[in-house]
Amino acid sequence: MLSTLLYKLCLFSCGIVLTIFIRFVHDLVISRLLLSPIPGPKSTSFIWGEEWKLYTRPPGQPYMEWHRQYGPVTKFRGAFGRQVVSITDHRAISFILGENTYLFPKAKGVRAWFKATLGKGILWVEGKEAHERQRKLLAPALSSQAVRSLTPILFETSSKLASQWMKILDKLHVEAVEIEVTDWAGRFALDTIGRAAFTYDFDFLSQERIQPNSLADVLDGLTNNENKKSSFYMRALFWVFPPILNIGKKGEMIRRTKRELGSIGSRMWHDAKALGDDEGRTMMAFMLKADTAVTTPASKGDVIAQMRTVISAGYETVSAVVAWMLYELASHPQVQEEIRREVQRVQCHSIDAINEQCPLLDSALKETLRLHPAILENHHETSETISIPLEEPIPGTKDTHVIIPEGTLLAIPLNVVHQDPEVWGPDAHIFRPERWLERKRSQIRHKHELLTFSEGPRVCIGKNFAMAEIKVLVVTLLRQFSFSCQHEIEAFQSFVIRPRIRGQGPSSLPLLVRRL
Repeated sequence: MLSTLLYKLCLFSCGIVLTIFIRFVHDLVISRLLLSPIPGPKSTSFIWGEEWKLYTRPPGQPYMEWHRQYGPVTKFRGAFGRQVVSITDHRAISFILGENTYLFPKAKGVRAWFKATLGKGILWVEGKEAHERQRKLLAPALSSQAVRSLTPILFETSSKLASQWMKILDKLHVEAVEIEVTDWAGRFALDTIGRAAFTYDFDFLSQERIQPNSLADVLDGLTNNENKKSSFYMRALFWVFPPILNIGKKGEMIRRTKRELGSIGSRMWHDAKALGDDEGRTMMAFMLKADTAVTTPASKGDVIAQMRTVISAGYETVSAVVAWMLYELASHPQVQEEIRREVQRVQCHSIDAINEQCPLLDSALKETLRLHPAILENHHETSETISIPLEEPIPGTKDTHVIIPEGTLLAIPLNVVHQDPEVWGPDAHIFRPERWLERKRSQIRHKHELLTFSEGPRVCIGKNFAMAEIKVLVVTLLRQFSFSCQHEIEAFQSFVIRPRIRGQGPSSLPLLVRRL
């Protein structure tokens, strides 16, 4: 009896495996047939495809080479032969991100990552109705008007960071000292998002060093790692096998991050509801208003997922951009000095005044975002077999459409789009903020000048807040310090693109900070 049952279970399991295998082969064959007109590199590995090259080469360099050789639409193989289509064609990008956003959901692996680390928040949700419902909850707190009201908090946290650096100089009795900027950028980002969004003070800027197991330590440990094999396996495989995010030490780190963010979010939500503070303009106040205004309030789990998302996004991307902008200013002292003269003229603590009186600062930030997008690729999947319009036909064909089969992974490499010589000229790879002022005077504008925040219905909801936050910090620091860099710095890819000393471990950016 037992042996018969085991035999049937074995037969059933084999049937499932065989069915999955047949479906996989079928999809692979159909995919290759439909994608055959698209040119691309030959696979360098039967198992890993081009994933190892993408992981070990400088961030985005393979995309640059492929698109230079094969044109604005190219394909390559990922792990286990999965076809990936990389697109830099401007007409296709508008079709994917703007006109038909909900036909191109986030890739399953990306959604699995967000669900595992943050829960079912706005970065995870798909579908027009569900996405718009979540966006409506957060949008009022991140509008331009709301950001204006939060500007005093941005100046307070920026001044706190500047004060801590002054204390370091005073303690050492020196006029200049080398400071590891990425660590402080992360602390600033967390303290700012905590206070501005949730009226909660993490107080990381007051600490001499980040304490083990603190939120800052947990978030940094999850994504700020060296090029280890274990990280490569997870990055390569989660596109085809998302459950790998639950396996091993990395899986435990993901669960730990979600628990820590959830614990903090739950505490903040409980305290806010107890105080009943729904009159302010923080995100917490807007969430409280929404919670009491609707017949069926959002579940606590939904609210905590949004809070996890806001904290994580506010930490990862902002800290990376702050570090890269300070690096570029340190590497271009003339630009740094010109912006300093600009900010000295701003007499009030107003983001509107900064925007109006500091055009070069705005240009330098845009130029930083152009050359150093925190997220290298914008990944989507086709929800159905679809014909995507193209600005130019694929080489060797006359058709200005390309048919992409259902379930195909699409990558939009931002570094290729942002450094297109046809848009930016032969110096597209160089940091030159003046180009934005020249384009404005000439009234030149191209599609997709800056995809750092994406575009269309799913454009980053925190764009206004992030831009204001970084500008206020740079204004505050340039009034008190000058920066220079004495190390060779390179980009390396963790969750976001971070700077580090060439060939040395995880993220690091030591800058010589001199008081004025």
